Amino acid sequence: MGTVESEGGRMVDGEAGRLRIMVVDDHPIWRDAVARDLADEGFDVVATADGVASAGRRAAAVTPDVVLMDMQLPDGSGADATAEVLEVSPRTRILVLSASGERDDVLEAVKAGASGYLVKSSSREELVSAVRATADGQAVFTPGLAGLVLGEYRRMSQQPDASPATPVLTERETEVLRLVAKGLSAKQIARRLSLSHRTVENHVQATLRKLQLGNRVELTRYVIEHGLEED
Repeated sequence: MGTVESEGGRMVDGEAGRLRIMVVDDHPIWRDAVARDLADEGFDVVATADGVASAGRRAAAVTPDVVLMDMQLPDGSGADATAEVLEVSPRTRILVLSASGERDDVLEAVKAGASGYLVKSSSREELVSAVRATADGQAVFTPGLAGLVLGEYRRMSQQPDASPATPVLTERETEVLRLVAKGLSAKQIARRLSLSHRTVENHVQATLRKLQLGNRVELTRYVIEHGLEED
């Protein structure tokens, strides 16, 4: 059995085997309504949070499968919270659920690592379907927003003098990346950094995903090409 941690500290039993969801939104009525709707649909809502800092803490504690993320938070943006969650729980997938459909918000969320973006006017059925698709690794966007994202990346690729924004790696991911490039195995890296083998593998997978690379050989090439070798 799992538990749900709410803003008020109330703990509720959950069932194993269901998709584990966390809802991040600073409006209690909206946040609780979304959590209740998802629970009614059979999801295991393991936590809620109202800001960037609390999202990071609770994601680290419960490692949700999917996080529903608002873009406007009192202590930062949804993009900030997305990066925070993925740093502590690299296998979590982020689905933004925001009142804003502005181009800059959408692109900022995607660049931070969000898998999809829905506006809050989406129906309950659309939300439920999007959560399941996100958990399956699909990119889910409110109609029109997917075209916006694809159009932006297409525009960038067609400009020879313009290069896409460099993905932001955490200090730990960069540290692991450098050791991978030296040829160390995950077990060797774990011993050197006093981490678990699983944590190292999570960092490697997160880095591969952020850099859109396929394997450790490509990671090594990336380190060399971008001058990330240790002195």
